[in-house]
Amino acid sequence: MSKKAPTEDEKFLFVDKDFLNSPMAQADWSAKKLVWIPSERHGFEAASVKEEHGDEVLVELADNCKKVTVNKDDIQKMNPPKFSKVEDMAELTCLNEASVLHNIRERYYSGLIYTYSGLFCVVVNPYKMLPIYSEKIIDMYKGKKRHEVPPHIYSIADNAYRNMMQDREDQSILCTGESGAGKTENTKKVIQYLAVVASSHKGKKDSSAQQSGTQFAYVSKRECPECVFVCSVCVCPFLRLEKCMRKVSLSSPNELFL
Repeated sequence: MSKKAPTEDEKFLFVDKDFLNSPMAQADWSAKKLVWIPSERHGFEAASVKEEHGDEVLVELADNCKKVTVNKDDIQKMNPPKFSKVEDMAELTCLNEASVLHNIRERYYSGLIYTYSGLFCVVVNPYKMLPIYSEKIIDMYKGKKRHEVPPHIYSIADNAYRNMMQDREDQSILCTGESGAGKTENTKKVIQYLAVVASSHKGKKDSSAQQSGTQFAYVSKRECPECVFVCSVCVCPFLRLEKCMRKVSLSSPNELFL
């Protein structure tokens, strides 16, 4: 039976499991005794251990088969292939700097910009629009636990929203990073998700409330603005977001809730 091809949006969310479960890849990793060694050009690079002499280790570089001698303390262990592009780096058997950076890089090169690290969500700016912020994707994350869906800012927002509703306690989502990292864009996505989810929640809670029609909110002011459907019934719970919206280039609630 042929495997169903992933859709355009799924390519940027799900990891291809075929390589991870490959017995050949596992055998190759075990036989070569692969490790990470320091590299001036790449930061770290893969190598296989050939000989050990006290504190010095002879290794063969994976890229060009060149043999070099390194200090034993400079070597970092490499994780088995089954942990390649892992969604939560807290699951790594060998949790070290080289493995963390390699995992983020491999996921980024595969179009997977979101990666969990324990309670945190690491985001790498793709510097392009990705098809992972549609109404379809929002529906996919509604009410789902974090381990049930791929890493996404929507999952963080949904967990905060559910905890707020169930525990009746204030929640905080802190977006940090250097200039250009994507803090503003991800803040917009959080507001977008909360607006849509709160709207649907209110609609279910009070189905008799009269709707004033479907309205649109431009959450992004780029060439391809993303529209989300927002009903007037969800305006009141989010009036406190006015200060937050000023920081994401939305001067007033009217720009989000027309």
